[in-house]
Amino acid sequence: MTTAAMLAARTGLRTGARASTCLVCQWHTFSTTGYQRLPADNNNNSSNKPATHTPAAAAPDAKPKKTFAPAPVAVTEPAPDSPLANAPRSYGKKVKDFTPTPLARPIGMNTPPAAGENTGIDHRTLKQRRDDFVDYERHLAKREYLKNKVSRPYFRDWVNLSFHKGKTFLAPPRLFRADVSLYFPNLFGRTLASGQKTDTTPLLAGHASVVTVFSGMWAENQIQTFVSPEQNPALQQALEESGGRAQLVQINVEEDWMKMMLIRLFSWSLKKKVGKENLHRYFLVRKGITDEIRESVGLLNSKVGYTYLVDHRCRIRWAGSGSAEGDEKEGLVKGVRRLLEEMNADGVAEGRAPKPAPDVKK
Repeated sequence: MTTAAMLAARTGLRTGARASTCLVCQWHTFSTTGYQRLPADNNNNSSNKPATHTPAAAAPDAKPKKTFAPAPVAVTEPAPDSPLANAPRSYGKKVKDFTPTPLARPIGMNTPPAAGENTGIDHRTLKQRRDDFVDYERHLAKREYLKNKVSRPYFRDWVNLSFHKGKTFLAPPRLFRADVSLYFPNLFGRTLASGQKTDTTPLLAGHASVVTVFSGMWAENQIQTFVSPEQNPALQQALEESGGRAQLVQINVEEDWMKMMLIRLFSWSLKKKVGKENLHRYFLVRKGITDEIRESVGLLNSKVGYTYLVDHRCRIRWAGSGSAEGDEKEGLVKGVRRLLEEMNADGVAEGRAPKPAPDVKK
């Protein structure tokens, strides 16, 4: 082999090795599922690297990356201290036998609601989204969230309807005490009155509210057993006699955007059924109801309707699920009248939010 040929062969060999190395480096650089590379050890490689070279990851004053939005978290197991720890869910271990029991403790959120929460709207700038996108820890949390969501059985909620028609719990025999009750979360959606998106908290504050949450015709028929004038005329009478201080608020939840578009397309039929005076109390909600909210307020089956009695401070004082059974309808009516008495004692006028409750010293 001539000298030129040997030189060409050597050059080609080196070029191929160099190209292979570049491909491997590029794969490690752009792969989001590989392991993180450890920072270089300056002590072992000090003889081969310039003294002025210091990796950014090894800098002692390096600041941690700032996350501009919390990574979503999917609930995988119910809290052991939850009053609904044994109720069937769309995730976790499949329940083979279940009998609903009355709520023994209050359900709800630990903090008071505020307008602007749980909107499902991303307010980050492009730069903030980019910084969150390249955050490896956030990427791992998002991947875990998506894995838990995808692994949930699609028909689990339908299967759970076999347990007492999906009834998750029985209503408590009496109202929860005001000082230990928890809060109903703020939800964000369109009303039938104007089609504009608004919050539920300003509407609930200052009123005794019967709040129904449902998705689909099956769930809507269940909540009608609690609140419809035909099946519970005593409740309708209590609402009319309250002088506007008690109200019925309906929240139609549909997370699928195509189904939501169909609902909005035929909203004229909903308006006719709801009535002109109640259009601003009918919400269409698509986003913002997280797993944490569902666990806290007991929305454990998306195919079941839930009915809540919320006081003038947005606290859940009573709750029912599925269809009304036994004396649950009478208990709801008694609860509304009891809340009206509490509003009179607190001096709450129609449509006015009460003053903040004084802090209780422990």
